[in-house]
Amino acid sequence: MAKKSLDCTLVTPTAQVVSGKVVYAAIPAWDGSLGVQPGRAPLLAKLGVGELRLDFADTDKGKGGSTSYYIEGGFVKVADDKLTILAERAIPLEDLDASKAEAELKDAQNATVSGQGDMLRVATDARTEARHRARTKVRLAK
Repeated sequence: MAKKSLDCTLVTPTAQVVSGKVVYAAIPAWDGSLGVQPGRAPLLAKLGVGELRLDFADTDKGKGGSTSYYIEGGFVKVADDKLTILAERAIPLEDLDASKAEAELKDAQNATVSGQGDMLRVATDARTEARHRARTKVRLAK
């Protein structure tokens, strides 16, 4: 008996990255990780920064397998065994370059902020987010 699966679509502003059937998805939501399997209740969530893992269903063409992506922001929707992921950025982990990620982290750590009041708060938040994205890329690239 075949495993039940979800129709999965991963889209960025520039491309459709994935279209296929998955049996499980580990998703980086903005407030923590969540897992999605067939039969899940409807869900709409904001994506965070992290690793998206998709476990593909076996097909008549062969065994499924897993693929992971570095994800930055967007939204995820689950309804009627359809998983739709609208990501601001999705990069296959094998395309992440550890040395570039480490350089990005170094730049983010060395960035200075200036301004007053709300402008200083916005600049500080942007620097903190840049550090978080770079740390995540370094971790996933290794």
